Amino acid sequence: MTMERLDGTTASIEHVIAVLDRDGGVIIENFLTPAQLAGMRDDLLPLIEQQSTGRDAFFGQNTRRLSALFAKTRYSADVVTHPLYLPAAKHFVCVPQHRWSGDSYMEVTCDLQVGVSQAIQIGPGEGGQALHRDDGAFFWSRNFGREARLQVMIALTDFTAENGGTMVVPGSHHWDDERKPLAEEAIPTEMKAGSALLFLGGVYHGGGTNRTGSEWRTGVTFALDASFVRQEENHYLALTPELVASYPEEVQRLLGWSMSGRALGWIEVDGVLADPNFLLKPLEESAAVGA
Repeated sequence: MTMERLDGTTASIEHVIAVLDRDGGVIIENFLTPAQLAGMRDDLLPLIEQQSTGRDAFFGQNTRRLSALFAKTRYSADVVTHPLYLPAAKHFVCVPQHRWSGDSYMEVTCDLQVGVSQAIQIGPGEGGQALHRDDGAFFWSRNFGREARLQVMIALTDFTAENGGTMVVPGSHHWDDERKPLAEEAIPTEMKAGSALLFLGGVYHGGGTNRTGSEWRTGVTFALDASFVRQEENHYLALTPELVASYPEEVQRLLGWSMSGRALGWIEVDGVLADPNFLLKPLEESAAVGA
């Protein structure tokens, strides 16, 4: 079995959603424009090459990681608002439900938030990562009948079967919690730099084995999660309010500076449960005055 490939310059969001629903993952070629790819490489490669390698088998003993990417490249905003990524995440994660409130039977839905941002560079000789589901970070279960995450892995360098291209078990988002993934069920993600793998949080996957002698495989991953689960990466400590305020409001809210639904993430302002995005407005105004 192979991963289906779509051209990011021509694919429709409906086609992307259909493949994700069937396989749990899809490769989007030309996900980044040449300018975006060059910009991300310029911003991130010099930084990640200064990072130490990991210290355990799961996170990699010859793998470098770099997080808080919104503080390191403005192209992060282009990724999380990508027209083939953000709408697909809304489709799978923001599933409407109905709840009673007094005499009203209301439709409610969650918002999205960025759960993690990380550059990952797998070095020569690194072994394969254990196959896992990323929604396990917040104890998700297939019994819930819905997805809590849509993730993207963007190739900053070419991904191959030999250099550690992400291993994916297609269709495993349909499995129950008890079925064990087998190594022979996983296939490597092979794609050119600028392409991306979209995959649901319920899909078994893992970093591949780097069998090359000198090649470092570099990818950048972001996750869009349901706003009612805790963000895997703590953006409130990793990113200053001033930095968050410098992004468009849509991105601010994706970073968690928002109140989801009627009562998640609020702050109290003069006795009223208010949207925390309110706190960023003075910072936006200060930045505008200083510009």
